[in-house]
Amino acid sequence: MEQTFTISEVVKTSWSYLKQQIWVLVGLLIGFTILSFLLSSMISPTSITMTIVGTVVSALISCIFYLGYYKNMFQTLDDLEPQFSAYGQQASKFLTYFIANIILGVSVTIGIMLLIVPGIYLMIRLQFYSCFIVEENAGIIDSLKRSWALTEGRAMQLFLLGLVQLAILIVGILLLGIGVLVAAPFVYMIQCYVFRLLNNPLAIAEEGSQDVAEQI
Repeated sequence: MEQTFTISEVVKTSWSYLKQQIWVLVGLLIGFTILSFLLSSMISPTSITMTIVGTVVSALISCIFYLGYYKNMFQTLDDLEPQFSAYGQQASKFLTYFIANIILGVSVTIGIMLLIVPGIYLMIRLQFYSCFIVEENAGIIDSLKRSWALTEGRAMQLFLLGLVQLAILIVGILLLGIGVLVAAPFVYMIQCYVFRLLNNPLAIAEEGSQDVAEQI
């Protein structure tokens, strides 16, 4: 039986998890934002060499951060405190994530050029590649293929969820921009929770049963 989900349940459950570690997750995002700003301010636009070096370093730091941040989200879903050590542990997957990200970006860009809809469809179907890299150490092509298989028959449902995630980000931006610091982790948590729900529905079901039992 194909595992489905309701958007309201996903949003509610993801928020409940995020609240448990919200200050840690927001703090990590703030730290990365400050680091990125400092790095970009040090890059000299008049020096080609410095521009290249700065771009490479920026890409390296960004990839490691996002890999570690996804791991922090999964740690939170496991009722664990997000660990800073996750960034070092995920660093070895930098090249895999970087190349897979390029493949996705090129594919989506080409799709958008073809009347937009194909690009959106590809983005929906391939969105969980990073989760497979972090959670299951999948390779470049394998992570994309597994995301494609996982989202089979669920494109419309995931598209609607994507609209909700976009709305959350927009609301965050409208709140003087500061709201993004909460909205962004919320969107990541939603994605990671849905990934777990679709990829391992039995584990989610058992977890939900345990929560109900504890409440009783």
